[in-house]
Parts: sequence; C-alpha cells; structure tokens
Amino acid sequence: MGKNIFINHACTFLDLGGITIDNDVQIGPKVNLITENHPVDPTQRKNLDLKSIHIKRNVWIGAAATILPGVTVGENSIVAAGAVVTKDVPDNTIVGGVPARIIKKIEM
Repeated sequence: MGKNIFINHACTFLDLGGITIDNDVQIGPKVNLITENHPVDPTQRKNLDLKSIHIKRNVWIGAAATILPGVTVGENSIVAAGAVVTKDVPDNTIVGGVPARIIKKIEM
C-alpha cells in the first residue's frame, strides 16, 4: 500500500496472489480485487490459480467494479463503476463495461 489512498466501504480484497496499490489511488464502494481463480480442468478445480493485481499511481476505481487476477491498472486511469476488468488497462485510459473495454484516452 502506497500513501494517500482512499478505500470506500464494503470492498473485497482476495489477496492470496498479491495486491499492490500505489500512491494516490481512490477505490469506490463495493469494489472487488480478486487474485484467486480456479483451473478450468474439472479434476483440478479445487486448486487455486493465483495472479497478482497492481493498481498504479493516481488510479480511480468506480463503485462495484471488479478487477480480476493478473491485471495491472495503469497510471492515472479510471475504471468505470460496475466494470469487470479482465485485461491490463494502459496508462491514462478510461475503461468500462463487462468485460471492460477502452472508452477513451485521458489527455494529459
């Protein structure tokens, strides 16, 4: 955890795979950061597949968004409320939807 982080209420962080949150991040209510998954193979499904999440500097994650295992959210980016992020988010980008897709670039 970095400095100057705001985490709203009712968030869920499943962190066995590791979660890194850089400075100046804002996390809305009911956000889910999920680092655990299960294999597709039914004979292996009780095992865990762990992948870390990295939330870079100055990110804003909207209410009830879900960040899935292995995702990095790039610097200055915004994850829209209710989004399900399955892939890395580039720096200075707004993503939204299920699954999340790029909505627009943030001009700096």
